[in-house]
Amino acid sequence: MNVKSIALAALVIAAVACKAPAAQNDYTVTATLTEDEDGATAYIINYDNSAKLDSTVVDNGVARFKGVVDKPVLARLIVGGDRMGTFILEPGNITLAERHAGGSPLNARMDSLDRASQAIVAEYQRLAQDTIDHTEQMADLQKQYNDLFDRVGAENIDNPIGYYLFLQQAYEMDLDELKQAIAETPSLGEYHRVQKLLKAAESKAATSAGAKFVDFTIEQPDSTSKSLSDYVGKGDYVLVDFWASWCGPCIRETQVIKEILADHGDKLKVLGVAVWDEVPNTLAAIQRYQLPWEQILGAKEVPTDLYGISGIPCIILFSPDGTILFRDLQDQELKAAVAAELGK
Repeated sequence: MNVKSIALAALVIAAVACKAPAAQNDYTVTATLTEDEDGATAYIINYDNSAKLDSTVVDNGVARFKGVVDKPVLARLIVGGDRMGTFILEPGNITLAERHAGGSPLNARMDSLDRASQAIVAEYQRLAQDTIDHTEQMADLQKQYNDLFDRVGAENIDNPIGYYLFLQQAYEMDLDELKQAIAETPSLGEYHRVQKLLKAAESKAATSAGAKFVDFTIEQPDSTSKSLSDYVGKGDYVLVDFWASWCGPCIRETQVIKEILADHGDKLKVLGVAVWDEVPNTLAAIQRYQLPWEQILGAKEVPTDLYGISGIPCIILFSPDGTILFRDLQDQELKAAVAAELGK
């Protein structure tokens, strides 16, 4: 894990002081917002499956919820379509302010984790800015940080804290690692997101190097249809870029693809497949960034489910007969891999 991952993981886990829990299974959630949100509907969403658990209208800059919860749930506050914080919905008088939560036992544990991890991060950053070489001390801090999250995750593996911390690692796991984790803790396999990750890992394993392409067909805005097989398996090398207009790394990678096309345009074709995006936004990005290659628009989740794509950009090079030569490379690695394959 690098410095960036330390800072990111520490920032996304935040909570404040604990208060006395409410009786039985009752909860109250008091979210401090701003008067700009007055009149907007605020929702508590199940983080795992996006189900709406509760709703209220923001009044005087505050959203107040009251209800009953059978067991603790990892939740997210949504106001006006914007994510306003992640917390654990459980019995207690929970407070949300500036994306920080407190007022119940599990949120208090999250607070303890946050304070401990932030202390490590602060010391790591202090050493990183020093003119003296602190390589050994920084490596020790990195180990402390990893050990902290491993310990807290293990201690809470059967509650939403452990689930949330598991997700931070699960997106980087391969199929065998995911299966092993679920075998060791079967309750993880009950979560919707973990089930999707497992299915994605299975799809990714089935569409790795050496496998033939899996076809899909998407209806286009002009009521025609486009299929991957219209481009792949037709006798050309085809570099397929699964991307979205809102994805910064996707946009940056288009420059790399342009360079590849400039170097090897006589030997391969490029195809863009717009996923998880709205067609007008995709078209605007194509024009803004001057993307000259063919596009399949409005593919949504269809290809990402088939190819086990959990993050974009995902770039795959197909051989002239439609065999997958490699996938999931970017930047200089991508350029070198393309050059090596075409050189064969």
